[in-house]
Amino acid sequence: MRIKIITDSTADLPINLVGDLGITVVPVYVRFGNEVFRDGVDITQEEVYRRLLAGEVPPATSQPPPADFAAYYREALKNYDEVISIHLSSKLSGTFNSALSGRDLLPEKARITVLDSLSLSMGLGLAAVTAARLCLAGASKEAIVESVKQTAPLTRIIAMFDTLKYAFRSGRLGAAKSLIGGILNVKPLLTLRDGSFWPVGIARTRVRAFDTMVDLVRKTPDIADVAVVYATTPDEAETLKERLSAFVEKTRIHISRLGPALGAHGGPGIMAVFIRQQPAALPLA
Repeated sequence: MRIKIITDSTADLPINLVGDLGITVVPVYVRFGNEVFRDGVDITQEEVYRRLLAGEVPPATSQPPPADFAAYYREALKNYDEVISIHLSSKLSGTFNSALSGRDLLPEKARITVLDSLSLSMGLGLAAVTAARLCLAGASKEAIVESVKQTAPLTRIIAMFDTLKYAFRSGRLGAAKSLIGGILNVKPLLTLRDGSFWPVGIARTRVRAFDTMVDLVRKTPDIADVAVVYATTPDEAETLKERLSAFVEKTRIHISRLGPALGAHGGPGIMAVFIRQQPAALPLA
């Protein structure tokens, strides 16, 4: 059985992984005033961050409409027996529900499985990567679906915000907003828990924040993959990767850039580490 893995552009997957694993990415939408762009198609990451730093009209993001998903599913089903579509946490966006609606537009909807990753950025990306690797290994649909369901509880996230002003403005802080309050002159460290952001610490400098990230990874057992995700500081991401490679194989460490959809909420300077632990062994068939 041939199975196609589809995700959305908030997964922030590196281009090499998308190509090597044959993952299809559906772009979400980014709006600056009356200008509307498809994430990673009509607007680059550089342009989004340039506009943010220039203080232009605050951007907004929106999920692809059901018709977009239906079009991608229809195309995939021409060459594949099944589609597994994995998306941004339904607690953070309407993308998952839009994908469900897109599936229901097609007469072949029984061949399409839509899954909520309960995560974001490379947390979602690692779920898609795991699923795609299993596809290449010949796993059954049931085994792949189960692997995706296991990924969320096995994935730890810690994100350092250089500033919270973009997240406050977008309203995406959730529970973290009341706990952090008006503290803006520090580097808050947040994690994603049950689909919402929660604070895990505060660092006075970026260096100390990175020390905390490294320590978290060092203390995590049974690491399968690590992703370092940056917005505007690629050199820092490479340095962080080098530090992590002291106790994680380099081939298991991915570097990715936070795309326009989520970068608009995190702002320039954000850095995050995603850690996926080894799941229990699953039968391929």
